Amino acid sequence: MQPINKITSVAVPLDRANVDTDQIIPKQFLKRIERTGYGEFLFFDWRYNQDVADDVSPNPEFVMNAPQYKGAQILLADKNFGCGSSREHAAWALADYGFRVVIAPTFADIFFSNAGKNGIVLARLTEAEVATLMERAKIAGYEITVDLEAQTVTDAQGFKASFEIDPFRKYCLLNGLDDIGLTLRHVAELDKFEAKHNNEFWSAPKTVTA
Repeated sequence: MQPINKITSVAVPLDRANVDTDQIIPKQFLKRIERTGYGEFLFFDWRYNQDVADDVSPNPEFVMNAPQYKGAQILLADKNFGCGSSREHAAWALADYGFRVVIAPTFADIFFSNAGKNGIVLARLTEAEVATLMERAKIAGYEITVDLEAQTVTDAQGFKASFEIDPFRKYCLLNGLDDIGLTLRHVAELDKFEAKHNNEFWSAPKTVTA
């Protein structure tokens, strides 16, 4: 997992409440267990026109398709983002597309956990603060800075807000550690324990001769 600290980026203002995980990544794309390859299907039903069979084209009315948001690493969302099913693919799709931060007033609990474990910073701000950022993000070239170490969201116009984050999750994000990465930091101790365990408790023959 890639470490994350300070991100400065344009932000996509997805001004919709209760965005559920099936809208983030529709169920028909949940056919793989790898974490990669989901970005092209992110917000598929909103992002693409599907009126003509076998002719899927970008929907110019969907905010993510506006040229000014190309390469955005920050997503602004409304209340209860990530509700619905517990599919971890929703976090995978956001990360694979390139979003490193999602800012919203509230998040669904399971999505909140999944996103943090997949290298995405979720910043809870007040509804008024998010509304201010949403309005400013409609202007081309507007950028937001999220500082994980300082736990702040700022812009060049003087906006500043703070967000809370669990200290353990913050440590993992700053150091690029997911659950597997945390475990692999103790490989030497694990190997030593395994060798000792095999010698002391599994002394019986490993094979049976005929």
